[in-house]
Amino acid sequence: MVFDGIVTRAITHELQHELASGRVLKIYQPTDTELLFTIRKFGTNKQLLISAHSSYARIHNTTDTYENPTEPSMYCMMLRKYLNGSFIESVEQIENERIIHIHFQTKNELGDKSIKTLIVELMGKHSNIILVDRDRHVILESIKHISSAQNRHRSILPGSTYVQPPDQGKHNPLSTDEDTFIRKLDFNAGKLDQQIVNTYMGISPVLAKEIVAKAGLGNTDAFKETFSTIQQQIIQHQYKPFISKGKKESFYVLPLSTKDYEIEYFNSVSTMLDVFYSGKAERDRVKQKAGDLLRFLTNEQKKNKRKLVKLDKTLEQAKNADRYQRDGELLTAHMHLVKKGDKEVEVIDYYDPNQAKRTISLNENKTPSENAQSLFKRYHKLKTSKQMVEEEKKKTYQEIDYLDEIIEQIDTAREQDIEEIREELQEQGYLKKKQVKTKKKKKVTKPIPETFYASDGTEILVGKNNKQNEHLTNRIARKDEIWLHTKDIPGSHVVIRSTEPSEDTLLEAAQLAANFSKSKHSSSVPVDYTLIRHVKKPNGAKPGFVTYENQKTLYVTPDQSFLTKLKAKS
Repeated sequence: MVFDGIVTRAITHELQHELASGRVLKIYQPTDTELLFTIRKFGTNKQLLISAHSSYARIHNTTDTYENPTEPSMYCMMLRKYLNGSFIESVEQIENERIIHIHFQTKNELGDKSIKTLIVELMGKHSNIILVDRDRHVILESIKHISSAQNRHRSILPGSTYVQPPDQGKHNPLSTDEDTFIRKLDFNAGKLDQQIVNTYMGISPVLAKEIVAKAGLGNTDAFKETFSTIQQQIIQHQYKPFISKGKKESFYVLPLSTKDYEIEYFNSVSTMLDVFYSGKAERDRVKQKAGDLLRFLTNEQKKNKRKLVKLDKTLEQAKNADRYQRDGELLTAHMHLVKKGDKEVEVIDYYDPNQAKRTISLNENKTPSENAQSLFKRYHKLKTSKQMVEEEKKKTYQEIDYLDEIIEQIDTAREQDIEEIREELQEQGYLKKKQVKTKKKKKVTKPIPETFYASDGTEILVGKNNKQNEHLTNRIARKDEIWLHTKDIPGSHVVIRSTEPSEDTLLEAAQLAANFSKSKHSSSVPVDYTLIRHVKKPNGAKPGFVTYENQKTLYVTPDQSFLTKLKAKS
């Protein structure tokens, strides 16, 4: 990922063209670090996404859908107060830095024209989105508050004067001529790409290496020519945005000769950024939100596996139960040979075909009768424990399968699915329910499975957790619709909303079932399908567990591209 000053310049130029004079209709804050603006221009709505995420800070138009909280944050309410109904006057980049100013023309309380500036600083973990009164340079609000104790150079707090990030002493490459560019480099010191990065603002290592690679081992004239060519491309906005699909996906807005991976080009910078970042930030949020759950579930799995080892040892001991019964019966038959105080007795083993002699150990403090009773008691105890251990082993294996399924669901979960998983674990007694000190009753919401559409337009629903699985199978689906699930593999319930789906639709639904299962990275995954009427939940079974009959089986190899393809049709 290279969101440097050049990419910032490219997206700024594009947004200025697409959004300037547009009117702000709606403002949402889907997450702690993201804003979503609906902007109308020339009868068309655009969705502008601005993110101050520590790893995925960015700004671009988006076609993705985002879940908005039921109650807006204080920051979102402040933005609505000042910017709803305003017009975008301009979008500009500061120098060649990763800083964008969006100027909104609005009116103050007296009805006079007022300009508010949304300052977007795209600087990794220091990224921020700051609303400023342009005339007074006063911060009205920011998505992240930074006190003077955290940053001695400047504080980002409401009421403070806005101060730009500290100057790093770098030169703007777009206002530098060829000769100055060369003079700033020390060819004898080597590592020219690092020198370029350290000397010129907004140039990332990727572009610096491109300059050095194109100039090759030529003289200073070759560097001048290369720098001039790339500089003019940037000044004249001759961009060619692409995503490089190598071992690690990356993107840029200028063609790079050093890239030899599979490359996909795009018509706009926004489209490229939207495709590249789609799902990445959400997966990161899900990972953070579910981190404690994964640690808990992993620990529970380890406990269950240790428990199985102990149960196996107990079961091994229980195999000796018959020996104690045999010794008890032999001792009873030879009671006349034993007296109190004996430590052992040698008897004829009637159960042995050869009538061999057998030595039985005794407790010298017990009578012969008490010793026999002790052997029979040991026999009954081991026999009973064997039955209990086998039953406990069965429950433990079921527990492991259940936890495996939950872990798999977290792996493919959306952000809103995590809370449903957490609620399920609380209901099943794995987690303690949080005590919420409020009289306000929590609104009960129905689980919402994810919707996909087959190539012929048929709706396919996928449960992303057990609550969704149960609601989908037992409440939403009709009896004659098709139900799918990976055979003997933890995964999602999938329902085709059709009684007679085409063969292609059936295969695409099987693809979804395989992709949302533990075997999503395997090949030839078996997927069972049957009518909903043949799917039953046993009494007392854990959430999401069902039995089914009259099934047929398909074999598919999971392909992640199907998810995007079928989702895009929705």
